[in-house]
Amino acid sequence: MRCLNESDWPLIAKLHGDYQSIAIKNTGLELEEQDARMRHVLVESGKRFGMIFVGYSGRDASIMEALTAVLDNPSPFPNGLYWVTSSASRLLPAVMEFLGRAQLVGVDVAIVGCATFDELAADIIKTTDMPPVLFDRVMLGRPTPRLVPVQLPTAEARHFPILRYSALLIENIPRSARSMTLVEPTTSPAVRELLKANNCKATVAAIGRELAIFGKDQDILDALAPLGAKLAGEIKLDLVADSWALGLVYDALVRSLARHRPLIPRFKRAGHSVVVAAPRDGEASERARRNEQVLTGLRDAYGCALTGTVPRLGFPFQEGVFLKLDHIDGRWWCGFEPYTFVHVPRPTLPQEGDPGKPNTADLGPVGARPDRGGDPAGDWRRERWAQRYNKNWAGIINAWAQLLTTTGGNTKRAFGLEDGSGIDAVFEVSPVTGWSRPGHHHVYFDRSR
Repeated sequence: MRCLNESDWPLIAKLHGDYQSIAIKNTGLELEEQDARMRHVLVESGKRFGMIFVGYSGRDASIMEALTAVLDNPSPFPNGLYWVTSSASRLLPAVMEFLGRAQLVGVDVAIVGCATFDELAADIIKTTDMPPVLFDRVMLGRPTPRLVPVQLPTAEARHFPILRYSALLIENIPRSARSMTLVEPTTSPAVRELLKANNCKATVAAIGRELAIFGKDQDILDALAPLGAKLAGEIKLDLVADSWALGLVYDALVRSLARHRPLIPRFKRAGHSVVVAAPRDGEASERARRNEQVLTGLRDAYGCALTGTVPRLGFPFQEGVFLKLDHIDGRWWCGFEPYTFVHVPRPTLPQEGDPGKPNTADLGPVGARPDRGGDPAGDWRRERWAQRYNKNWAGIINAWAQLLTTTGGNTKRAFGLEDGSGIDAVFEVSPVTGWSRPGHHHVYFDRSR
């Protein structure tokens, strides 16, 4: 009461006592009734001032009764009532009833929504005009901010690329293929075996009794005569929705990239690849010279032979790339990963009638033995690539990009059916690989060495 009468501010009244006091009120019975003098101070404050409630739920019946008693006076809460809450829907019925009665007796009542006390304090600082000395005093208690204003860079982004991707943009991709119907349903492997047996070059995907196929129509019809194949126009290819369409175009892409180049396509379930073709005995000198010239850039990038045998093991090896067809951000990309493919022979069961002589079979570009004995050429391959750093990789990626695209032009055809004798898989592949660049200047990118 002395503080109220003498305007001795700030006045801090702890209605439930202080945690340092032995008279703290925290049990249900203790909170039911307030100290008579403390209640009197609360009521008198309500008669003289407005009131802001922050962080108070209104659960204490004794305090709500004291506040309600203020409303019986001629001029209660002359400067208004402000109840701050995170959500008006969460206010207790006792609080809503109190605010409703206050409004009926003419008190200026407002419910203020604010999520946290920190936000409330920040809003108060923004809207309160305090003398500089007082403002500085208040701000002494402010913790060091985690977020501080910074000057955003305004310079244009640099144009020099930082990362180079081993991926080529496919600017045009086949959207339809030849459709053929069969007498009975079959599978893609079965059709491929029949085409291979008849020396027919084609790329096919079987969908029950229908085939989607690239190649020369008449040759395909002759090879698939036992299946009763008939032409049925064209079939649209949705590479995103249909896995068979994606597989068909993937096969055709690999075939088109290897065509008219000294490259051999390898079709595997785990992923297709192309490898450099090794010189063959009896090969025409003109063709050998042309292949040698085409591979000059790739050989210079590697700095060593592209084909040969693994030292001490004698296994043949070929440089090549794994190929992958990816749909990224609405565009189709041909990713390629350089790899040294080693053909490791594997023992097989002896042939009938010759039990003492084991056979050998070419594993193809897998580099691991089927008996799970590991990769005998793994250490040699790792040593071969260990000293090839960014500069070497950049040269190898550039050489492969040039070999796969610029040789023979950017338009790639899987079968070269320019005469219209069938539907060919035609691709437009950009010779420029994917790049990335920084979005702003940074000292890291400005280094001179």
